[in-house]
Amino acid sequence: MAFEHKSVLLEEVVNGLNIKPDGIYVDGTLGGGGHAFEVCKQLSDKGSFIGIDQDAAAIEAAGIRLRSFGEKVTIVRSNYCDMKLRLKELGIDKVDGIVLDLGVSSYQLDTAERGFSYTKDAPLDMRMDTRQAKTAADIVNGYSEMDLFRIIRDYGEDRFAKNIAKHIVMEREKGPITTTLELTEIIKASIPMKFQKMSGHPAKRTFQAIRIELNQELTVLRESLDEMIDLLNKGGRICIITFHSLEDRIVKEAFRRNENPCTCPSHFPVCVCGKKSKGKVITRKPILPGETETVENSRSKSAKLRIFEHI
Repeated sequence: MAFEHKSVLLEEVVNGLNIKPDGIYVDGTLGGGGHAFEVCKQLSDKGSFIGIDQDAAAIEAAGIRLRSFGEKVTIVRSNYCDMKLRLKELGIDKVDGIVLDLGVSSYQLDTAERGFSYTKDAPLDMRMDTRQAKTAADIVNGYSEMDLFRIIRDYGEDRFAKNIAKHIVMEREKGPITTTLELTEIIKASIPMKFQKMSGHPAKRTFQAIRIELNQELTVLRESLDEMIDLLNKGGRICIITFHSLEDRIVKEAFRRNENPCTCPSHFPVCVCGKKSKGKVITRKPILPGETETVENSRSKSAKLRIFEHI
């Protein structure tokens, strides 16, 4: 299957980066190279682009798509949490812009054997990096009922998390749960019929929760943001697209904290903690897709873009 993924908020990201033709830019979630292609088009021969992704299929697809830009482009298979290390290996200390397009790609969702989809039968996988040993099946069959409840409640924000966790444990006692549709049917049986069509597919939130837990998506994001901001040159920008409230909250709070890191009590007349602002939030409110984009690409509906500029 070809790696196809419509880049969300493409024009808004490229404009938000405020690209310098001779600058250095990084995409930490390269995917099929959609954002990367538009960034590279604006770079001169002195500019450079580094694409990072942990998915082998994405690396291959982006390599083909960006081939025309030659030595201007470097592609690395890694997780964006190791961005500083990967850049150091390339002799780069600072960059002029960073892009993150978070979440699961259209290709990953549409490729049944990857196990991300709750509508296609496949092994319970959900690994973004197939070099990783642990799969979704290990979580479904190995986590305690309390831990399953916790991740479905916290990462899936599902009101029926307790009942879903209970039913998973009951069913796996009969034998391992090994496929996506097996899990989907268990989730459906855990949710009263009258609620099943109120918030999309009944399995959507649980699959999201398991995927986030398996790939440590929120932990990686939370622990990487400050370091990525520190990688920016003066005037450099980081553009981050999120797709659900948990991601967006982490990004929003990190940007605010880096803009105003002062921890002094509000009644202090002057700052004495010595913490200095690293920059400014460009987007006081997130940038959302327009009506045309949401019609053409339904998966863009929940996207939010936030931008921070280093000073």
